[in-house]
Amino acid sequence: MREVLSFALSLPEAWEDHPWGDTVVKVRRKIFVFVGSGGITMKLDESHRHALSVEGAAPSGYGLGRSGWVTVPVVGVALDVVCDWVEESYRIVAPKRLVALLDEACQRRAAASDEECLARAEADGERRGR
Repeated sequence: MREVLSFALSLPEAWEDHPWGDTVVKVRRKIFVFVGSGGITMKLDESHRHALSVEGAAPSGYGLGRSGWVTVPVVGVALDVVCDWVEESYRIVAPKRLVALLDEACQRRAAASDEECLARAEADGERRGR
């Protein structure tokens, strides 16, 4: 669960709060993920049905489920999938300007990863005596 919280807090202007004794992550003043000992709650659109297919997942209580919020136990769910869901929730809740910052950061990481991959391939080719 710590990894999920760390990922959520790495998103632009995300911060941790503890209303009602719960651990939540907010962007500006809006919650985009609840992090509990048994699972996480987030607002989903595209991945909503996928998240609900996880055993033990359910629409969130207090009427939040009608707005796309889902509570998912994360045991047995791959960390990268959970982080994708957290990012989707962030993108739904965050202001457009912050989503644009996230997109720019993702593009920079992808470009750096492409360059790293090319450098490794070139180095590998040199080792093989091309």
